[in-house]
Amino acid sequence: MQKILIIVHAPPYGSERCLSALRLALALAGREGKKPLLDVFLMSDATVLALPNQQDASGNTLQQMVEQLTGHGVPVRLCKTCAGNRGLLDLKLIEGVTIGTLAELAEATVQADKVITF
Repeated sequence: MQKILIIVHAPPYGSERCLSALRLALALAGREGKKPLLDVFLMSDATVLALPNQQDASGNTLQQMVEQLTGHGVPVRLCKTCAGNRGLLDLKLIEGVTIGTLAELAEATVQADKVITF
C-alpha cells in the first residue's frame, strides 16, 4: 500500500494552499478501492488549523474537513515546536488531532513513498 505524507506550512488564511491541502487529503482518503495510507503534519502557521471553528474565506468551517480526515483514520499532527511558538499547546484542539514531534515527522518522511508540501 502506498504511503503519502502531506506537510502543510501554509496558514489557513491569506491563500488557498491550506484549503487545497485539506481537499487533496480528503480526496485521497475517500478514494474507492486502493486507498493510500495518509499522514498529515501541520507546521508553522498551519498549526492554527487544529483549533476549533477556523473558517475559510467562503465561511466554510475547516474544522469539518479536519474532522472528516480523522474520521477516515488519517493521523493529523501538529509540530510541537511550531504549536508551542504560537501558544497552542494548552488550547483545546479539534478532536482527533494530536501533537507530534520532529522525530515523528522524520520517521513519517522516511517511511513515505511520496511527500507533498503545501
